[in-house]
Amino acid sequence: MRITVIAVGKIKEAGLREVIDEYFSRMRRHVTCEEIELRDGKNVAEALRAAIPSGAIVVALEVDGQMLDSPTFSQRIVQWGTSGKGSIAFLIGGADGLPRAISNAADVKLSMSKMTLPHRVARLVLAEQLYRAISIWRGEPYHR
Repeated sequence: MRITVIAVGKIKEAGLREVIDEYFSRMRRHVTCEEIELRDGKNVAEALRAAIPSGAIVVALEVDGQMLDSPTFSQRIVQWGTSGKGSIAFLIGGADGLPRAISNAADVKLSMSKMTLPHRVARLVLAEQLYRAISIWRGEPYHR
């Protein structure tokens, strides 16, 4: 299984960066994962398209997306990660969200909350939930 988080914007706050990196480090014990940060601007749609791994299940994080509890999210991660090329790409937009064409072309729209989250907070929540999903899948005690 390969998980790629593609986000518009860079995490500049050292403490936040440290926590996100810790979740990615924990995930890497069990799956291949990477985080790609893109510069916001007029060519962001092209940059997002280019960053998505070939054959990946594309999951756009959108406020109007489907909401899942953690066990169901874990089940979906396993389904997506064992189908096709086993690659999943999560897309997080910048201040203006994801470009509409990118969001509409996604395989799945997922919401972390009905509230609008700043991209850096959404990235932290996604990193934690991905780690939690992997822990649930592996039967580890992190999720109680």
